This record gives sequence, structure tokens and C-alpha cells, in this order.
Amino acid sequence: MPAAPRPSPADTPVTRGFLARATAITAGLSFAGALLGLVRDQSLARMFGAGSATDAFLVAWTVPEFAATLLIEDGLAIALIPAFSVALARRAQGVPGDPVRTLVAGTLPRLALAFAAVAALLAAFAPQVVRVLAPGLPDPALAVDCTRLTATCVLSFGLAGYCSAALRAHRRFLAPAAIYVVYNTGIITCVLVLGSRWDVRAAAAGVAVGGCLMVVAQLPVLWRLLRARPGAGSTVAGSTGAQSGDRPMGVALLAAVLLFALCRQSQVLIERFLGSTLPSGAISHLNYAQKIAQIPMTLSLMLCTVTFPVVARALADGDTERARDRVERDLALAACVMLAGVSVVVACAPQIVELLFQRGAFTGQDTAATVRVMRVYALGLLGHTLVGALIRSYFSAGRVTWYPLGAMAVGLAVTGGIGVGAVGPWGVMGIAAANAAGITVTAALLLSGMGPRSIPVRVRRVLAELSRPVGAAAVATPAGVWAAGQASAPVPSLLTGALTIGAVFLLLGRALGDQGCVTALASLRSVSRRLPHGRSR
Repeated sequence: MPAAPRPSPADTPVTRGFLARATAITAGLSFAGALLGLVRDQSLARMFGAGSATDAFLVAWTVPEFAATLLIEDGLAIALIPAFSVALARRAQGVPGDPVRTLVAGTLPRLALAFAAVAALLAAFAPQVVRVLAPGLPDPALAVDCTRLTATCVLSFGLAGYCSAALRAHRRFLAPAAIYVVYNTGIITCVLVLGSRWDVRAAAAGVAVGGCLMVVAQLPVLWRLLRARPGAGSTVAGSTGAQSGDRPMGVALLAAVLLFALCRQSQVLIERFLGSTLPSGAISHLNYAQKIAQIPMTLSLMLCTVTFPVVARALADGDTERARDRVERDLALAACVMLAGVSVVVACAPQIVELLFQRGAFTGQDTAATVRVMRVYALGLLGHTLVGALIRSYFSAGRVTWYPLGAMAVGLAVTGGIGVGAVGPWGVMGIAAANAAGITVTAALLLSGMGPRSIPVRVRRVLAELSRPVGAAAVATPAGVWAAGQASAPVPSLLTGALTIGAVFLLLGRALGDQGCVTALASLRSVSRRLPHGRSR
């Protein structure tokens, strides 16, 4: 008698240990990818400085920024993970055929064709794209060349995002977490090897190479999963995704998610458009400031990345209460991690920028300008984090809702209105302030709209919980500024400030009853107890 097929890991109960390991893998590789991203930016700053050439590349960089948001992070994944979760739930319930393979066969070829068509159109109309994005750019020809190279990432990022969503729904996190490691490795290699001959076009070529590496890193793992025998309950192939009353992923859902992500990323368009009217280097200063300031936000959302498939599967199984509790815990922990990081960014901004970028063509004046922008931009990071966490809740059930798009459109209007009025008197800092105001408005609208449109989280409870890490950050930040000022060299100053902030934030957060701090301290104690026994397990 043949052995029964082993159940898929996606069908087994989720334990705290699994979430901890998955989060550690995702956070570790994402942190490595972020560090390589800083090395990438250091390479650009060292070789090209913060002048017109870098501005031209950053205009072309708009394409991969949009593609990453739409196709890897907040767009395609938010639509696909619930669809795969429903397919996996139906397969576990014994629906005839393999709903997972049916979903892939019905979506991947069409999406790949659409990605290729958009990439070709972007390359063909690159001059018009550059003219719209940055009409005041002094060297549009260079930006056009770079845009044609970066346009290829629409196809590669689309395929990479599809693979990531499918793998995460199957609770496979290693390969998806590694994509930015290989991506940034490709860019850095091209800059170092080709930078002296191709100038900033080498970085654009690196985007094309890195996008291909993203697909290569994941496709073999997904191929093995799809070729494996379905778990118990699957029988003869031939069923369709619409059977058993389940909603397949439709065009309306995909449009709602992608339009939201497009609207959110349009903040970058406003920033680049307004920045192109300022002296050379303004766009670069804003870019470097954002790259540093967004690191705490990126790390804080790693838990949401891991638990999003868990929430989607809970809703697919009809367990709304479990999904709500998971979302509320995620918001508390994400806010705790992000606000602690923002305290370090604000207090130690001069030391961070000097250590990371002040070398080669990147001068002390560039450092001072970047620090000013970074501190203003950090004011909106709580809003960015909440938007990134809450948008997953709105679409985790796989239902169409247009409310997030409306909320993001209101925030975008706020960003544009304030930006137009503030760029004249305050320059690039006015642009950063507009970004912070707009995303904060969007976060407030998304949180207030939870309930019938999304997972029914307890909004008052969430707000009360968020007030605790905000209070801890308000005290820890000036303490970090004082501690960082006690040392003159940048490295000791940064370490002193960061350690002071960490101690003050955690102790005060625990005293205030912040669940994020309590969870973080409990995790640290758990890790410290397990380390001596790591080899025996």
C-alpha cells in the first residue's frame, strides 16, 4: 500500500516557535539586504556624489521603486497571498484536483505577459516619462538612458513578486527574504565593475541584473513545490478556482490593490517633481535621508510580512477572532520596533550620515543637508508603518474594497498641497514635511475605517497601545541626543546614543505597559536561554 502523502507545512498549525524562526530569517536577510542597500548608496555617493548625474539616475530609479511597491511589497503580494491561502485551504479540505496549480496556471501566464508589455512601453516612451517625472532636470538624456535600463525590472520584479507571494503562502520564507540581498549585490557589482566606463548608467544596468537574480533565487524552490504531490485530500486534476463557492482572485481585487500601491508610491513622484525645481543635489539629499530613515520601518514590518499569510489563512478558515488578535499584536510590536529605531535616527542623524556617506564626492555640506531632511522625514514614519501594516488587513480576506485607495488619495492630496506651498520657503525640508503630513492622514483614515471594511480590530485599544511607545520615544530621543553629544568621534557617539536610547525606551515602555516592549524583552530572554543549547537541538 503506498504511503500517504505528507501534509503541506502550510496546513499545519502555526506555533510561536515557527513565527519566531520565520521572523528571524526574514528580518536577518532583510537586514542584510538593507545593509547592502546602504553599501549600494555608499558606492553611488562615493563615485558620483550628490549632483546632476545622481539626480538623473534617481529619476530613473523611480521605475524600480514603483515596481518594488506594486509587484513585490504592497501590491501583487497583498492580492496573491489571500488567493493562495484560499487555494491551500480548499486543497486541505479535500477539494478535487489541485487548486494551487489551477491558480498558478490561470494567473501566471497572463500576468507575465502584462509585465513584459508594460516594460516594453516604458522603454519606448522613456523620454516622455522623464519629462513628466522631472521637467527641470538639467541632463534628461542621461536619465532617459537609465530609465530604459531600469524598465526591465517591471518584468523581473513582477515574476519575483509572484514567486514571493506563492512561497510565503506556503510558509517558505528563506528564498523570498533573500531577494534584496541578490538584487543589491547585482547593482553593487555593476557599479564597481562598470562605473568608470558607463558612469551612472552602470547602476541602472545593475538594476536590470539584480532583478533577474531575484527571480533566479526563488524560481527553483517554487518549481519544486508545484511539482510535489498534493497533500492528502487532493485527487483528480481538473477543478477550477471558482468551485465550492470560493472567490478566485479577480481583476477588481487586483486593480484595487495595485491602484492603492500606485497611489501610495506616487508620493515619490510628487517629491521628485518638486525636487527637480530646486538646486542640483536636492533629490539626492531626500533619497539618502529616506533610505536611512526607512530602515526602522522596514524592520518593524518584517513581522507583518511573516504573519500576513497566517492572517489570510485564518480568514480563509473562518477564524476572524484569531486574525483580529494577530493584527493587534502585530501593530503593537511594529510600532515599538519602529519608534525605537526612529529615536536613534533622529538623535544620532549626524553620526549616521557621516559614517555611511561622507567620503569621496559626498561632502560635509551634503551630510548637513541630509541630516536636516532625515529628521523631518522621520516624523511621518509611524504613519508609514501603520499604513504598511493596516493595508494587509483590508485585503487579507481577498475581498474587493476601494476605501484604502480613497484614504491614500486624500493623503496624496495633502502631500501635494503642502509640498507646493512649502517647497518655496523651506526647500527640500518642506517636501519631507509634506510627505510626513500626507502619510499620517492616510494612516488615521485607514485605522478609523477598520471594522466592516476590514478585520474588526478594537481601534480605541490600538490607539491606547500606540500611545505608550510614542511616550517612550519622546523621552528616549532627547536622552540619546545628550548621550551622543558626550563623545566627539562618530562611532563612540553613535554607540553611546543608541545604547542609551535602547535602555531608556525599553525600560520606560515596560513601565508604561507597552505590549511591544514586553514582547521584545520576553523574546530576548527566550533567545538568551536557548543560545547555550543551540547545538543540541
